[in-house]
Amino acid sequence: MPKDLLKRWHGRHTLWTFVYLSGLVAGLFFTHWLLGIGALIPLGLLVYYTLLAEKAFEKDLFDYVATLSHRVKRASHEVIHELPIGIVLYSEEKVIEWHNPFVGTMLGKESVIGQPMAEVFPQLKNKKEKDTKIELRLEQAIYSVTVKPEERLLYIHDITAQTELAQKFQESKPAMGLVILDNLDEATQGMDDQFRTMTLAKVTGQINEWAQKYGIYMRRTSSDRYLAVMDQKALQKLEQSRFDILDDVRDSTLELKVPFTLSIGVASGSDSLVELGQLANTSADIALGRGGDQAAVKVGQRLSFYGGRSNAVEKRTRVRARVISHALRDLIKESDRVLIMGHKIPDMDAIGAAIGVWKAVQMAGKEGYVVLEGLNPSIQKLMDLLIEEEKYKKCFITPDHALTLKTARTLVVVVDTHKASLTPEPRLLAGTNRIVVVDHHRRGEEFISEAVLIYMEPYASSTCELVTELLQYFQDRVSLDVMEATVLLAGIAVDTKNFTMRTGARTFEAASFLRRNGADTAIIHRLLKEDLDSYVKKAEVIKHAEIIYDHIAIAVTEPNRKYSQLLIAQVADTLVNMTDIMASFVVAERQDGLIGISARSHGQINVQVVMERLGGGGHLTNAAVQLDNTTVAEAAKRLKQVLQDIDAEEGLFE
Repeated sequence: MPKDLLKRWHGRHTLWTFVYLSGLVAGLFFTHWLLGIGALIPLGLLVYYTLLAEKAFEKDLFDYVATLSHRVKRASHEVIHELPIGIVLYSEEKVIEWHNPFVGTMLGKESVIGQPMAEVFPQLKNKKEKDTKIELRLEQAIYSVTVKPEERLLYIHDITAQTELAQKFQESKPAMGLVILDNLDEATQGMDDQFRTMTLAKVTGQINEWAQKYGIYMRRTSSDRYLAVMDQKALQKLEQSRFDILDDVRDSTLELKVPFTLSIGVASGSDSLVELGQLANTSADIALGRGGDQAAVKVGQRLSFYGGRSNAVEKRTRVRARVISHALRDLIKESDRVLIMGHKIPDMDAIGAAIGVWKAVQMAGKEGYVVLEGLNPSIQKLMDLLIEEEKYKKCFITPDHALTLKTARTLVVVVDTHKASLTPEPRLLAGTNRIVVVDHHRRGEEFISEAVLIYMEPYASSTCELVTELLQYFQDRVSLDVMEATVLLAGIAVDTKNFTMRTGARTFEAASFLRRNGADTAIIHRLLKEDLDSYVKKAEVIKHAEIIYDHIAIAVTEPNRKYSQLLIAQVADTLVNMTDIMASFVVAERQDGLIGISARSHGQINVQVVMERLGGGGHLTNAAVQLDNTTVAEAAKRLKQVLQDIDAEEGLFE
């Protein structure tokens, strides 16, 4: 209570007491004057002693209040000095005017008063005006700095313990994975039981040692599958090692006719174990869909790939092709019509596969159409040949026309791509699961997951090869006319560079079936001829090629000159066949205004990974990307940066 207030309160009560007693004495005087005089003497004595007591009380009270105020001030001063937080006052010139001992202890100095803020706290130089909290790291400690610019004041809290606890919590979050021997049947085919058991034991031992090294709980669930449970800290170590188990298993079995390879799918970022299991399974499917021998890691929205340095192993059994063919036949018969589409700017493989599926629709007695958004130089000759016949001319429709034909019972078949964004009309895929995907590309992050039937085989040379196998099992007797067989064989020939790249036994078996059905190689030869003007343009692009990393050729065209996608791809094919060239990249502006990059390799460098980092995709040896809102020079710069990053991470030729 304030001093003046205490005085007024105590004085008011004393005054009223005197008034009351004086009234009593006055009453006695009116009764008898002797009684009044007798009462006046004690009243005087009472007043005298009351005043003495009042003064003594005020003195004691004021002494107490003064002592208490001093104690409070001293306590507040001691509290400020003993607080486990730092307090800094600075001037308008950003010079430190005062700080408590915590700041000195934190900086390892007795005092920094008078020193500029920028010298004592250089981290505050990058502070934006709107920032009120900043993280400050000094040696092993972490501090949170709260800025009060109006008061020119800093509050500093030691958050080392909280940060370490948060880090431990993040590192202890669960992650789940699946480890799959993706080519067990192919690798062990023809082995005797004893050698097969010894080889499997060797690979299993490697996997178990790898799990122990990184602190992973591994449980074998079948002959070719393992369940892996780990924490986030172990997953970070695995990503830093770039899943070295992939190379270890493959290298240790190189003496086999078909080396063992692994596919690994890992998921993290969810607190639900059920969801983690589903995401891990999806990641494993993606790794397998990309050809195996790699790891796919999904953490939240991030999907990363590691490995993928070997080509997909060709499956030696056609059981799956027969099952998919019968399932496709049933889906076609249950539909009112079938719409078939490839990718934007289609090539011969996309058109050939679409014609092959259209033939299957005709055999099932249903109505079918091929969705085509326009022509381009790579298919111009083929389309000129096809539209000479009335039945093929009627089968091609525009995307807008296709939208008017789509119903709830319409089946949409996507060939030579598995990305909705690359189809000529993505709206055909919206709101339905009556979708079939037939593709030979390695699976990317974007995928038509709503498809009811998926036939993706990265080992295949082309989509035309896959469709040819499906046609063989579609019904008991399959008969193709000359043009249908020729178009399918042309698609295989283009994607294999006349059977010199990515060809397996099943590629030649499919070609043999088409040849027996009348495929005309002379027509294919005419379709693949190039004119003199195209040859000269290719030579001009090749003239600008440069060699980096001793074995990589990059050709960047001149600005404001446009080239067809076919010519860009042909230049990349030509460059990769040069002596000592392991991979080639051609950067050019396409006729549609986009910047196209075509990539080719012989397998030592995974060009699919390079193109994926730029937003594209493809195969281990054949990939591409289309970039918008950029220039040829900027695209080339981005490409070189990606190659530099990959070389720094894992080496381009390891």
